[in-house]
This record gives sequence, C-alpha cells and structure tokens, in this order.
Amino acid sequence: MMAGTTIAGSIATLWRYPVKSMLGEELNATVVTERGLLGDRAYALIDLEDGKVASAKNPRKWPQLFAFRAALVEPPEPAAAIPPVRITLPDGATLTSRDEDLDRTVSEALGRRVTLRAVPLEKPSLEEYWPDMEELDHRNEVTDEAMPAETFFDAAAIHLLAITTLDTLRESYPQGRFEVRRFRPNLVVDTGPADEGFPEDAWIDRTLSIGDEVRIAVTGPCPRCVMTTLAQADLPGDPGILRTAARQHRAHVGVYARVLRGGVIRRGDMLSLEDE
Repeated sequence: MMAGTTIAGSIATLWRYPVKSMLGEELNATVVTERGLLGDRAYALIDLEDGKVASAKNPRKWPQLFAFRAALVEPPEPAAAIPPVRITLPDGATLTSRDEDLDRTVSEALGRRVTLRAVPLEKPSLEEYWPDMEELDHRNEVTDEAMPAETFFDAAAIHLLAITTLDTLRESYPQGRFEVRRFRPNLVVDTGPADEGFPEDAWIDRTLSIGDEVRIAVTGPCPRCVMTTLAQADLPGDPGILRTAARQHRAHVGVYARVLRGGVIRRGDMLSLEDE
C-alpha cells in the first residue's frame, strides 16, 4: 500500500454493458479510459420515432430490453475502433452489428422501429418512468432526462457498488433478491466481511486508486430507478427492491465516478482511498 492511502476494498467482479439497457458481460480485466471501461455503453438503440435512447428506465415503452444480452465479439483496444457487438435476442437467436438485417430484426422483437448506433448523439436523452412510491421525487409519471453529451451513460462513466451495501439492504427486506445484476455496476467492491452499512458514502468527493495505474474521482451517489425492480432471466420483478433502497438510503445504491487516470484493472485489484 502506498503512503497516504487507506485500503477501501478489492474488485470482486467487473462488468461491461456494450449496449445500453441490455444485459452485459462479466470480465476478468479491462482497459479504463476517460470514458470509463473500454466498450461500456459503446452502443445504444435509438427510437426512430422520437430520437430518444432506448432505456429500461421506461419499461412501459421498452418492456423487453432486459431479455436481450450484448457482448463485444472481441476484446477492444484503446487505439482501435470499438469491435462489433453480438446481440442475443429473447428467443436465443444471435446477430452482430455487422448483419444488415439487425435493425429490422431487433425492431420486430421490440415492437418499435429502432436503429443501433455506435456514435453517441450530441444531445442524447431518454425517458424515465417513476413508479407510484411516495419515497421518490415523482410518482407515476414519465420524465425526459438529459444524458451527458456524446455518451450513452445516464450520469457518469464509472459506477461502483459495494457487496456490503447489498447485504445491508437485504437485511431490511430478506425476501428480496438484492443481486448485483439488478444494479448494473461496473465494479463490484468487496470491502470485507466485518464492514456494514453503506461504505461507498465515505468515498464521495474522494479519490480512489485501483490497481497500479487507475485513479478515479468519486463524484456522488447513484440514485436508483425502476430498472432495479424489473424481471431479468430468473430474477422476478419486485418493487420492494426500490422501495427498500428508498426507505433505507434515499434510493441511493452505489456511487458514480469519473476517470482521472486510465490504465488496466483486474479482478482482485485493491482499491485505495487517498487520504484527505
């Protein structure tokens, strides 16, 4: 451990989501650039009717996105174009972004005309449905949400989540399945069996070093939405997941960060919190 740092935990798992709001892929190692994990949210579906980014944040409009899975066909390289993406459809069929009929096939599966884009929009936006919960800022309405310019991210390039946070929420709602895949983080952090509560809170406005190369600035909490309640694969739909997060921690689960210095990170790498 370097002088002036405190161990915050280690990387338990790494996740990349090549197509926004589709299921992603678990990694053993990845390159991190100023735009986050290389290849993360590199693609998105664009609604040809209104120009908005397709997002499971509005499941009434996009009820099947979590039935799709995306993976890059080969590891991305920092100096090269992002590789094509392979998309597995709900019926198990697979297509890649090289296939001429991908847009048509995906549109038919979703019931809306879409196109797959790899070049982010100048002013991307999406729609978010707020379920009828008194703990949330809005109730039973759909809002338009701006996204960071020229990206397919909701708010920031990196999302971290501590295992302890999920354990804490599970204690409040034991029947709920608080699994990592509901929350779609990039880095799942093991802070140790003795930890409790919401350890990411102590990282906000601080700098984390990851492994030997990467440094990130933790910018704020990650507010959760209806996506955490949706069914995916064997996970049932469960509004109690979001309601518990709202009651226990203002609907904040995990934190966002921006990249200060890129490099390679690996499963098992230590996270060190730089002393204030």
